[in-house]
Amino acid sequence: MPDPSFTPSLELLKNSILYRESLLEKEEILRHKWIESEKAGRDIGWERARTDWLMKHGPAWREHRHRILRKQEIKPG
Repeated sequence: MPDPSFTPSLELLKNSILYRESLLEKEEILRHKWIESEKAGRDIGWERARTDWLMKHGPAWREHRHRILRKQEIKPG
């Protein structure tokens, strides 16, 4: 049973890098869904689009995002 005294701040969640990255990934999957649905001439659905994107683009996209985040960490200031 969850601890009732634990109420994470919505602001804390929004500032979480994991949360922000998951939103960016979701946007990429939605873009992929739109492109593949257009090619198919019908809505391919979220699950198919997500699975296809994860298999074809997920690892490279995540590596790209990790490189961007590492560069941001290195910058002074």
